[in-house]
Amino acid sequence: MIDERKLEERLVALEAAKSWSPRVVSRLETLLRSGPDEALYRINPIQFANEKSIAEAEGIDLFLHACVAGLFDMDWLLVCPMCSDVVESFRSLRKLHTHFHCHLCQSDYDAALDDYITVTFTVSPAVRGIRFHKPEALSAWDYVFHYKLTSGGLMPDGVPWNETAKGLVRVLTRIEPGSTASLEVDATEGALFGQDFDSDAQFLFPVTEGVGTTPPGVPVTLDHGSCTATAASIAPGKVTFEVHNAGKLPVVFGILQLPAAASERPRLRFPAYLSGKRLLMTQTFRDFFRSEVIGATEGIAVLDVTLVFTDLKGSTALYERIGDLNAYIQVQRHFQHLLDVTVRHNGAVTKTIGDAVMAAFSTAADAVQAALEMREAVDELNRDRSQRDFILKIGVHRGASIAVTLNERLDYFGQTVNIAARVQNLADGDEICITEDVYRAPEVAEIIAPYPVTSSEAELKSVSKAMPVYHLARA
Repeated sequence: MIDERKLEERLVALEAAKSWSPRVVSRLETLLRSGPDEALYRINPIQFANEKSIAEAEGIDLFLHACVAGLFDMDWLLVCPMCSDVVESFRSLRKLHTHFHCHLCQSDYDAALDDYITVTFTVSPAVRGIRFHKPEALSAWDYVFHYKLTSGGLMPDGVPWNETAKGLVRVLTRIEPGSTASLEVDATEGALFGQDFDSDAQFLFPVTEGVGTTPPGVPVTLDHGSCTATAASIAPGKVTFEVHNAGKLPVVFGILQLPAAASERPRLRFPAYLSGKRLLMTQTFRDFFRSEVIGATEGIAVLDVTLVFTDLKGSTALYERIGDLNAYIQVQRHFQHLLDVTVRHNGAVTKTIGDAVMAAFSTAADAVQAALEMREAVDELNRDRSQRDFILKIGVHRGASIAVTLNERLDYFGQTVNIAARVQNLADGDEICITEDVYRAPEVAEIIAPYPVTSSEAELKSVSKAMPVYHLARA
C-alpha cells in the first residue's frame, strides 16, 4: 500500500523546504505510515494542527509544502451547509464555480470564498493507496458517509449530522444498471424517504396508521436522475420497494425513516476549516501555486477582507539622491520587511505597485497589528542611515470584495480596494489611516489603545458621502 521509495524521497524534500518546528514533519510521517484510510482523506489542516499541537499557520504551510513535494493532492470542495454533502470537488481553483445545487437537500447555493468553499488534502496515490482513491469500488455505506458527506458538520447540540443521518438509514445499497433491488423496510409512523445520492431522484411516502393494507411491493424506477414511484398507502410495518435502475450507471440508493414530527432542520455549524479565503491570504499558496487562477469570468465573492495599502513618502527624492540602482536595492529591502510582517500576521502580499504594497488579511485585527509593525520595521531600516530615507504611509479598510485574476495573478477588485487605496493617500508620513469599518472591528480598539488617534471626515472619489477616517500617530 505504501511506496517506500517515493515516500522517503518526498519526506526528505519536505524537510528541506523550510525550517520547521521540532517534530512537525515526523508527525505527518506517522500519519502517512500508520493512519487509517479515513484519516488520509480530505484532511483539514487546521484540525490536524490543533490535534498535533502545531501552530495553525505552520499546519497550513506544512500541507501546502507537502502538496508541492508530491505527498498530497489538494481539493477545493463545495459543501452544503444543511447536510455537509460534498456537492462538487475540484483539483484546481481554475475549475471552481460558485453556484451549486445539493441533490440531497434539493437546494441551491451561491458560494463565497468565506463560506461553503473548503480546501482539503488527500494522500497522493503515488505514495500510499487508500480505498477512497477509487470511489466506484466503495461500499454504499463508505460512499455516502465517508466519500459524499464530510464529518465536520455539527447540529446545534454539537452532535455530528453524519451520526444523526446514519440513525435514519434503513436501507443503503448500490444498484447496477438494469438491475432491480428488493428493499424491505420496517416502517414506523412518519415518512419513508428514498434517495439516489448522486441525483435529484427521490420519493417520499407518508407512513400512517389506519390507511389500509400496504401493497406487497411498491415499484420504483430510477432513470437518469429521475424517480418514478407507484402510488401507495403505507401503514406501519413491513414494506418492500422494488427499485429498478433503468439508467446506464450504478446508483447508490438509500431509504430513510423520517420522524412523525417533522421539524425545520437548522443549518449546520462547522469547526474551523481552511476556507478558500484563508488560503488565498496565505503567502505560501501565492508563492508556490502561481499557476492557480480564478476561471470564473465574474470572479468569486469574498464577504469580508481587510486590505492594507502602503506607500513610501518622498521615494522620488531618494532615487535622485543615491541613484536608481542603490535606491532600487533599498526599496527591495523595504518590500522584504513588509512581506515578513504580513506573513507573521496571517496575511499575504497581493501585489506591489511601484513603491507601494497591497496586502490582504482575514481579520481587521491582524491587518492593524501588521500595519503598526510595518511602521516599526521601516524605522529599523532608517536606523543605520544618515537620514530617514523611508517614511511609510499606510491605509486600512475592510469590506466585501471580488477575488479575480488580473494579469495572470490572483487579485481583488471592487469598491473596498478603491477605498483602501484612497485612505492610504490621506495618510501623512509615519501615519496609519483606518476607516470606521476597521476601527469598530473586534479587537482593534485594544490594539490601537496605546496610540494617539484623531478622526476626520474624508471626501473620497467615487464614494457618495463623507467617511470617518481615524489617524494613528506614533505613541
